[in-house]
Amino acid sequence: MEQKYKKLIKCLALDAIGMASFAVPIIDVVWAPIAASISYKMFGEKRGKYTSIITFIEEILPVTDVIPSFTIFWFLFDFLGIGKENKTANEVVNADFVEIK
Repeated sequence: MEQKYKKLIKCLALDAIGMASFAVPIIDVVWAPIAASISYKMFGEKRGKYTSIITFIEEILPVTDVIPSFTIFWFLFDFLGIGKENKTANEVVNADFVEIK
């Protein structure tokens, strides 16, 4: 199985935990910072800053536990590739080896 689909399964499981906390709201106080930390690590330093804030707010607010934030972030960043850095943009080209015809 591709790595990005393994990540999807993790995201679905984390969203299920978040939705389960809907039944016992006091769990949100504990789960919100944990989910934010996981979100930061899962989606990288640059995007993780934003995903962790959104995840924390979504988990701490009542009634928003049903929003599958991890899965939405996976869909945007890993499936659609939104926000990917262009690896070739920062590459250094050695002019000594460039063939000009």
